[in-house]
Amino acid sequence: MRSLVDDRLSVLRFASWRIVQIGVAAAVAWLIATRLVGHYEPFFAPIAVVLVLGLAIEQRGRRAYEVALGVAIGIAVADLIVLVVGTGTWQLMLVIGLAMSAAILSGGGVLLVNQAAISAVLVATLPAPDLAESTHRFVDALIGGGVALAANAITPVDPVRLVRRYLEPLLSRLSGTLVDIADALDHHSHEEIVAALERARELDPAVREMKIAVEAGQETISLAPTRRRKRGRVDQLAAAAEPIDLMIRNTRVLARGCQRAIDLDEHIPPVVSDSIRDLATAVARLDQHLGGSPARSATRESALRAAAKATAALKETSNLSVSVIVGQIRSGATDLLLSLGMSSDDALKEVRNAREKLGL
Repeated sequence: MRSLVDDRLSVLRFASWRIVQIGVAAAVAWLIATRLVGHYEPFFAPIAVVLVLGLAIEQRGRRAYEVALGVAIGIAVADLIVLVVGTGTWQLMLVIGLAMSAAILSGGGVLLVNQAAISAVLVATLPAPDLAESTHRFVDALIGGGVALAANAITPVDPVRLVRRYLEPLLSRLSGTLVDIADALDHHSHEEIVAALERARELDPAVREMKIAVEAGQETISLAPTRRRKRGRVDQLAAAAEPIDLMIRNTRVLARGCQRAIDLDEHIPPVVSDSIRDLATAVARLDQHLGGSPARSATRESALRAAAKATAALKETSNLSVSVIVGQIRSGATDLLLSLGMSSDDALKEVRNAREKLGL
């Protein structure tokens, strides 16, 4: 129960900036529409702000422009049709069809088209406006969308913090999964290795979320001048994302190889599970390195130690199952070195020479 409360508080802390941003931007849009433009109860100004900034933070960037344009198109089309033919069932169908058609003709994607339809429905189900009110609604939507886009550019999310929010728990789970695989080998337990394999498979959604966050971080850097000083850190995290994805895929193959060895009752030298634990340590240190701590050398050392120990295991046995496991450990070590920014050639060379270099 306490863990659940802590998780919810963590989510709230992360979202607190977004909540304040939306509230302030909505109030600013309302003030502009009422005080500067002189509209009475400009409902669509704050609504447009909430719709644009209400996107998940990792979905912001260019998607915010699509939503803002979709809101404006939907309101303009709906008000025009309602002025001409009034409201009703068949009018609602007509409004939705024309709003979506206009959005498609504007070159928008699915998000823009859907937002145009939603805004059109909202307008078409309200009392029919007169000509002045109809114009006001469209202008209010433009005001709200403009304020939201300005807020998104002037006070954007911290792109490094955004990526780290998804990357840190992913690496923590990956490290824990590797430890579980090593424990299953030590205990020669079918149940434990099956559970570890399932945990490895469960990492896929987190990988997708991490990649979306990386893309959003890069978009923030390109669209928000106030965050461009963080380009170097974002580029570092983006460069590490693909090797981390490969590392997770290799971990699944590693778990399947270990399951096969256990099920066949193969002899697995103890040094194999030790090397997998070194791999887990390297993942934890990679997380520290990507978080800004001086852990690059420690990550490299743990990854190479894992590769060296795994290679040494081949001296104790020649069975195929162990060879497969060793190959995956070495692949995982290579992925970790790539995550540090090494070239593919250098990473392969380091892993190939790891045993000789460490004297194992």
